[in-house]
Amino acid sequence: MEHYYQPEIECASREQIKAWQDERLVKNVKHAYDNVPYYRNLMDQKGVKPEDIRSTADLHKLPFITKEDLREAYPYGLLAVPLKDVVRIQSTSGTTGRRVVAFYTQHDLDLWDDCCARAIMAAGGTNEDVVHVSYGYGLFTGGPGLNGGSHKVGSMTLPMSSGNTDRQIQFMCDLQSTILCCTPSYAAYLGETICERGLQDQIKLKAGIFGAEAWSEEMRQDIQNKLHIKAYDIYGLTEISGPGVAFECSAQGGMHINEDHFIAEIIDPNTGEVLPDGEKGELVFTCITKEAFPLMRYRTRDICVLNREPCSCGRTHVRMSKPMGRSDDMLIVKGVNVFPSQIETVLLNKGYPANYQIIVSREHNSDKLEVQVEMTPEMFSDTLTEVSSKEKELIDALKAMLGIYAKVQLVAPKSIARSEGKAVRIIDNRNLY
Repeated sequence: MEHYYQPEIECASREQIKAWQDERLVKNVKHAYDNVPYYRNLMDQKGVKPEDIRSTADLHKLPFITKEDLREAYPYGLLAVPLKDVVRIQSTSGTTGRRVVAFYTQHDLDLWDDCCARAIMAAGGTNEDVVHVSYGYGLFTGGPGLNGGSHKVGSMTLPMSSGNTDRQIQFMCDLQSTILCCTPSYAAYLGETICERGLQDQIKLKAGIFGAEAWSEEMRQDIQNKLHIKAYDIYGLTEISGPGVAFECSAQGGMHINEDHFIAEIIDPNTGEVLPDGEKGELVFTCITKEAFPLMRYRTRDICVLNREPCSCGRTHVRMSKPMGRSDDMLIVKGVNVFPSQIETVLLNKGYPANYQIIVSREHNSDKLEVQVEMTPEMFSDTLTEVSSKEKELIDALKAMLGIYAKVQLVAPKSIARSEGKAVRIIDNRNLY
């Protein structure tokens, strides 16, 4: 049985959705233009005034916003309300010194909770469920987002955060958790551990809401089989609000985008041209209800397809496919954004040449990150003990920069293959897409 949270919105006619989008877009473009000098400059450079935007048909006239803009405007340059109206920030792991910080008014938080509540209801959640949130809390959006959504549904919420697997499983058994929210790789690990301990009979989970990293259909099946649940995908970005921008329903045929809050476009990543529905390209979002941080035409760098065919669940909001790759070189490892530029910064600061290779693999459903680094000829003559201590030093420096462990292997000078064109920096053996 499909549980609806707000059928009057989620099952609204396409005409109604367009009417909401037209009205809210016009209002939010004016809000951003009037209150964000950085945004006003971008629009002025493009020769666009708020009055030129009369409906979603004019959306293509607006400039794109990218992660580079967010870093350049850090910390307060894209804030659209007075600081006294901001009640919360969230943040992503960013490159050196310039993190992406997103701001929220109380109204923004209420709407975000609403989007996450829809995701929980779409996974069959009600106020009788026990929602077990094992996403990280703190600056990461996963924990706070699903926590707020669960409260809105009226479910009992276990704010577990990530890690401490013994305690996770104990609470899961003792408090009879029914919906698990975490990264897919952690869900797979919990499933393995529960099977190893022979605790399947004590687990009462029925559904899982998994996001923050790419995962394949094979991995979905594996998690569903081990935990005896239905596994639902959820999508979001800190910049746009966090998880709940889009979510899967019982049909498991793509994620419904909350179109009353976000307008989705697919563009050609090279030309910026808007592509017709059904074509594969880069996903772009425009926020139409956010007060503090109203991003317009934000380039997500995620490659996917939009599908407007009717969905068997009855929801009318457009569906996005799982991301099929990225138009930039960001990797998502254990739910953490990793840029080669971050690794390069650490290596150059430590006196290494910029010849390195990042190898990502997945063992037992857990991501492994390895960095192979060429030594200088001087280092190559060092003893094994000295090389080993240099590797340890790099492991610590990378952990400080990335927030996750990376194995480091120092290799002989000129042993990493050179390329005529773009250097092959990343070898991703996970087969995620």
